[in-house]
Amino acid sequence: MPIEIERKFLVKGDFHPFSSKKERIVQAYLSVDPERTVRIRIKGEKAFITIKGASNAKGFSRLEFEYPVPVSDAEKMLELAIFQIIDKERHYVPFNNHLFEVDVFHGNHEGLVIAELELTTENEAFDRPDWLGEEVTGDERYYNVYLARG
Repeated sequence: MPIEIERKFLVKGDFHPFSSKKERIVQAYLSVDPERTVRIRIKGEKAFITIKGASNAKGFSRLEFEYPVPVSDAEKMLELAIFQIIDKERHYVPFNNHLFEVDVFHGNHEGLVIAELELTTENEAFDRPDWLGEEVTGDERYYNVYLARG
């Protein structure tokens, strides 16, 4: 069963020199409910539909199912968005055997920068780079679905 285990952090310093690649992401929510969300995402030259379950009590883990869809279909599905479309640039930043995904938001959330780290277990140890700020895991204000609401 696919489970996403993720920690989120605000970014307080310059991570750019350590970024190994970047890509634009445009995404929207087609359905939201406290127990599940359905998201469409165009990531670079590919597109995906994702279904996520509710987060656990700590906000670390949840069920996640993601499937590729044709980009042309995803572009049409964006028109079905129930909130605003999120536009961000994702930077991939390797650090001591882990990969941080740093999202730089545009539009209504210009200036917001959030780092995410996917782990194999909730208790997995990891090193914190100097540019990593306050942990916001479980703080709904930093969930993409919350940001899409405005």
